[in-house]
Amino acid sequence: MSGSGLLGEFLRARRARLRPEDVGLITPPGHRRVAGLRREELAQLAGVSVSYYTRLEQHQSVNASDGVLDALATALRLDDHERAHLRELAVQRHHRQKRPPAERVDGLTRELLQSLKDMPALLVGRRSDVLAWTARGHALLAGHIDPTAPERPGERPNLARMLFLDPHTRELYVDWERKARGLVASLRLAAGRHPDDALLASLVGELSVKCPEFVALWGDHRVKPCQGDAFRLRHPLVGDLTITQQGLQIPRAPDQSIVVVTAEEGSSSADTLELLAQLTAKPAGDNEIQQTLT
Repeated sequence: MSGSGLLGEFLRARRARLRPEDVGLITPPGHRRVAGLRREELAQLAGVSVSYYTRLEQHQSVNASDGVLDALATALRLDDHERAHLRELAVQRHHRQKRPPAERVDGLTRELLQSLKDMPALLVGRRSDVLAWTARGHALLAGHIDPTAPERPGERPNLARMLFLDPHTRELYVDWERKARGLVASLRLAAGRHPDDALLASLVGELSVKCPEFVALWGDHRVKPCQGDAFRLRHPLVGDLTITQQGLQIPRAPDQSIVVVTAEEGSSSADTLELLAQLTAKPAGDNEIQQTLT
């Protein structure tokens, strides 16, 4: 779909989230035929004509000015990430999708991840592919998967595919729905930034066919980077624990991030993480980190 079409979808989804009373509009009592704001109500709030706004939603108009986009963002009460996403969609034209080259891991990033070998950590690409992981990261989040899989671009584990299609990963997160919602919001951001990425489009298509829950979350058009959150896990080897996952962006590779897992110091969850490390430790001399060099 063209960027203009995605712009219309995004505007409709955000409009449906707002009620008239949320934005100070007084409406007569009675049944409303639409969920959220009507087009004319949003146009009024943004100070644009109803016909112009309708053309934007129906992707019949392009080149919306910065002023119009700012007014729409304010009327829709978008946060900073959603505002940036709106601008990206507004400037896109029809792109011919291409199959991009495999994502690479440079030497400095390898060194950084190696320095985290005593922690659960993953290097994640823009499509949520696992490009590398520490031994503890593998043991905590994907112990049922071949630890050398990230070395082979065609076989790299994908966090979105795992979360929606892999029973082990679905059972790992106690609050699976919240984790899934956050991951889909991050994928939405990536799709807005890379509309020509055929592999990302293929991933979205696969999940849409195989998982109705993904379809519902994708259709909500929420956008938010995976920066950090706490989750309860139910690990098959060590039982329940609470961890924090934080995403650290790589400045020289903005589409990649290192996801670091921690537990509160001195907590039972920290003890559980250490127990898992002991149970899954390899003999001295084995590689502490599995990573792609291609």
